Amino acid sequence: MNIMETELLQLMEQSRKISWDHFGKKISFYHPGMFRYRGNWGDYPALSITGDHCMLQCDHCQGKLLESMISVSDGEDLVQKCLHLEEKGNKGCLISGGSRLDGSLPWKDFLYGIETIKKKTELHISVHSGIVDFTMARRLKEAGVDQVLIDVIGDNDTFQSIYHCDFGVERIEESLYALKKAHLPIVPHIVIGLNYGTIHGEYQAIELMNRIKPDVLTFVSLMPLKGTPMQNTSPPSAEKIAHVIATARLKLPNTLFSLGCARERSNTKIELHALDSGINRMALPSDETIRKAQAYGLSIEWNKTCCSVIKKERDEK
Repeated sequence: MNIMETELLQLMEQSRKISWDHFGKKISFYHPGMFRYRGNWGDYPALSITGDHCMLQCDHCQGKLLESMISVSDGEDLVQKCLHLEEKGNKGCLISGGSRLDGSLPWKDFLYGIETIKKKTELHISVHSGIVDFTMARRLKEAGVDQVLIDVIGDNDTFQSIYHCDFGVERIEESLYALKKAHLPIVPHIVIGLNYGTIHGEYQAIELMNRIKPDVLTFVSLMPLKGTPMQNTSPPSAEKIAHVIATARLKLPNTLFSLGCARERSNTKIELHALDSGINRMALPSDETIRKAQAYGLSIEWNKTCCSVIKKERDEK
């Protein structure tokens, strides 16, 4: 074992100890509604308010991730589809969509629909907000949105070259503070390896999270998708992902960490290293990961929702 491997193992052990000291020896596993897992679907599907259309056409996605979501045409269509989802037993949903050129989504056309859903159903509503100002953040809060997911990119080079934005990451930080000012629970997502598989800004993103202090922080990593410019890109290694997670733990001891579903899911080493780093939540765990959690003596909880869902009462130690 070389020095770098030894240092990583020591960092992961330190991260795991901090996590267990703050949150106890337990882990929550999640089964989102977009996936069939062990023969069943989860109870938290995703809907796209733009269909498969995205103006930004980011290099890593180009709208491909939207294709698996339920397409929604307008506010009334959103209401009807959510009513149907609740009738089928779903507990909530993620409302997402493609971005406009300024990084925003067309929320204005769907606010009344969200408000109606919250009045007519018991569904928990998450939204993948994109770039927002305080006015829109407040309107999302008033409509009844339960929580907001937002991707966090740490450097302008990655943001502008991959997302094709003509503005910088300060817009992400402004959005985070706007959402926080509106008293909306936020679950930032740090995308590891987004710059063609390299680590390029992730540690700056951690510094931003240290200023924001979210209750829950989700880590996802590059998934090379067929038909995109990144389809032949090598994703970041499990070791690099673990280093980002463990480094973040030292900065954010009081934040729950999730390993999201957007990752190279055939690579169980990513899950195992995240587990060794004391991850608190994980979507779609492999059998090997479940066995290792049991071997650690962790108390295991199962949820058929998105791993970002924040319970009304904060997880207790």
